[in-house]
Amino acid sequence: MLFYIRCVDKPGHLHVRKANRDAHLAYVKEGYADKIVAAGPTLDLDLEGMNGSVFIIDLEDMTAAETMTSNDPYAKAGLFESVVIRPFKKVF
Repeated sequence: MLFYIRCVDKPGHLHVRKANRDAHLAYVKEGYADKIVAAGPTLDLDLEGMNGSVFIIDLEDMTAAETMTSNDPYAKAGLFESVVIRPFKKVF
């Protein structure tokens, strides 16, 4: 089942994102690379800073999606202000 996952960083926490980026990328690559349809950071309007993350990912169920996000090094470091997980239907 496809899921849309939108993580919004806490304001002023770019330093947390940068400090945990390598661990986040390793976590995603090692555990989820083959399940990702699309993923990447959202950017500030000036295109300079990152302020969140988006995934379209194929996982078994909502519990698997919640587990993926809660075990992400970014989440463990307290980076996210909010996380939204929704089932997703690919049309195009």
